[in-house]
Amino acid sequence: MTKLPDAGLLDNLPWFALTTKQAHLGQGAELAARYHPDVAAFAGMANTTPEAFRQLGLLVPPGDHVLLTTPELLPSVEGVHAERLFSVCQMVDTGEPQSAVQDDVVRLRAPDAPAMLELALETKPGPFGTRTHEMGRYIGIRDGGRLIAMAGERMRCEGYTEISAVCVNDANRGKGIAGRLMNILRREIRARGDTPFLHVRDDNATAIGLYERLGFRARQTLHLYRVGF
Repeated sequence: MTKLPDAGLLDNLPWFALTTKQAHLGQGAELAARYHPDVAAFAGMANTTPEAFRQLGLLVPPGDHVLLTTPELLPSVEGVHAERLFSVCQMVDTGEPQSAVQDDVVRLRAPDAPAMLELALETKPGPFGTRTHEMGRYIGIRDGGRLIAMAGERMRCEGYTEISAVCVNDANRGKGIAGRLMNILRREIRARGDTPFLHVRDDNATAIGLYERLGFRARQTLHLYRVGF
């Protein structure tokens, strides 16, 4: 059984992802970085000092915003408009993934991006852009040529890979599809030597229950902020 990780990388995930394995998907300065807007809405900072916010502000055009996650409430900084949206439960995979049928599961690649975006808009699993699929591996299931379910990898740092965009359209919920896709990803992530983890709204009891049954355990509660300048 995997031990829950100590505070560190996962407390400030976007920063460590954007300054290591996913630096090519964003832009940054000494104390702040953000993903390209069509990849992801998230940004990260080395700390929450006024200088870090100043550097982040240089990466965010007027009228635009980024998303920040933090285990602590953000301080008030002049010129920074930070709106707390809701709390997020960060869960780490501590179990063993079950075997899963893969016959109807396909790899999703760049040509599938429009269908992935359409499914994300329909099911609202969280922020998803036209280039989000570049963040990692995505898999899905089609029915009659239409994409009805998908799951994939989002933020990655040393030793950890986030499972995200787990969604199934309304007509196919309740069939165990989400769990099946997640088990496939869990096995692949573990085969690379990484530990899977995920984020879910802390008031989404249905999703949290599913993830707990799969072997995920709550590690940390994070605040999600929308930040503009």
